[in-house]
Amino acid sequence: MTGKLYMIPTTLGGEQVNDVIPVTVQQLITELRYFIVEDIKSARRYLRRVDRNFPIDDSVFYELNKRTDNKNLLSYLKPAKDGHNIGVISEAGCPGVADPGAEMVALAHEIGIRVVPLVGPSSILLALMGSGFSGQEFTFHGYLPKERKERIRLLKDFEANTRRTGYTHIFMDTPFRNMNVLDDLLNELADTTKLCIASNITLPDESVWTMTVAQWREKAYDLSKKPALFLIGR
Repeated sequence: MTGKLYMIPTTLGGEQVNDVIPVTVQQLITELRYFIVEDIKSARRYLRRVDRNFPIDDSVFYELNKRTDNKNLLSYLKPAKDGHNIGVISEAGCPGVADPGAEMVALAHEIGIRVVPLVGPSSILLALMGSGFSGQEFTFHGYLPKERKERIRLLKDFEANTRRTGYTHIFMDTPFRNMNVLDDLLNELADTTKLCIASNITLPDESVWTMTVAQWREKAYDLSKKPALFLIGR
């Protein structure tokens, strides 16, 4: 019998696995011995947080990130062809959603391996849920361009589209560029444009607030070093 490919959620930061990962998912994780992971050291730490006695040395890890040679991907699924279940783990949240993993899922479908997504935290959906913006029509754009001129052009495009259609635009950047993005939003968008900022989602200092750009200008807000999502909507 062919094994399955399980898409394993992880925490969005912090150590409290029980706060965000269902017990049934944790139990299933402890039964796996083959893993495709974004970072091996991080994955091993996560497995030990799920179960302090997890048999790390009896497990096999395949690394999947931007350094991975795509020629190796098919070999990563060989254990499933031999009847073993495999888990895919990214660095944070849900693998395959703004994180590596989609390549393995596509390949698994091609060769007849069943894919099983497991319940866990998605910062994208949690931010959308807390924003008050449309959850019917939205796009996650991922990381914004590093070049400021291009970034501002995109932000204004999002703003114009939202104003015209009610569409929600979700985007992010690396924590060390968050304040640059925030400065662009507050300096380049209209006073009445609604902006949601969601930072450190699921952590003790979680913050999800929606205000107009004019209101945000009055609120001192330090996003440096905090994982954050930005949403423009109405």
